[in-house]
Amino acid sequence: MNSMTRRRFTRLVLGGIALSVFGGCAPEEAAQATAIPKTSPLLGETPGPANLAKTASPTRTPTTTPTPRPTRPLLYNENRPGFYIRYYRPFEAVDPTGWTLSVEGLVKKPQELTLADVQSLPLVSQVSRMKCVECWSAAARWEGFHLRSLMEIVSPLPEARWLHCYCADDYYESLSLEELLRERVLFVHRMNGQPLPDEYGAPLRLMVPFKYGYKSPKAIVRLVFSGEELRGYWPTVGAYSAAGDIQPGRDYPLDLGEFRQITGGEVKYPDGIESKNE
Repeated sequence: MNSMTRRRFTRLVLGGIALSVFGGCAPEEAAQATAIPKTSPLLGETPGPANLAKTASPTRTPTTTPTPRPTRPLLYNENRPGFYIRYYRPFEAVDPTGWTLSVEGLVKKPQELTLADVQSLPLVSQVSRMKCVECWSAAARWEGFHLRSLMEIVSPLPEARWLHCYCADDYYESLSLEELLRERVLFVHRMNGQPLPDEYGAPLRLMVPFKYGYKSPKAIVRLVFSGEELRGYWPTVGAYSAAGDIQPGRDYPLDLGEFRQITGGEVKYPDGIESKNE
């Protein structure tokens, strides 16, 4: 590796570290000492699709014109009023018409489920608050299904202890089945009475109210039952705990507009949306 290559490599590494702090969720201690950016550093840096068209031969005329693929919105970090948007990198939103959920691993009956299949599972509704390690939180009404409903379909093997979640933007996380089977944990496909928006994880996301937001992966495309834990993306590349449990400290609830102290665990405020709508 020559000196120029080493310098490029160093810049790339430092750039990656900066994005891990400001582009997604920063550790609680750093977040309280750092202003929340209004937009992601990645905004505007994603190039358009590469031009793959080939010049036609002057002696041949194409007989058909390929049908262009419908474009989907580009998702990126944005401090949208009421509920911020956070992804670890910009990516094109999932097309729900072609989306499937692959469920595999230590199961007797692997499945490839469509959105209609997922929506047919027993619907559960709850109001809960997502707490980000950037020191803010936001509440919404979430609707989806409990893991036990999915387990009845795929029949996990006795040695299955963990569920690995893989997402459309290549994000990944892992949680124990014991935690995922808690009553307040939902796989969500509806938000505030409407289909889950692209910005917040459509077609399917996880909502784990007693853990920081990075433990609730979005735009899930694959679930793998396993006997071992998979260390998630942010705990691997940044100063994040693998457990992701919400710790005592400060919180800025976007719907209430002022800093509050929290004691740890699921965040609930007496005058917040979660108490008004439950």
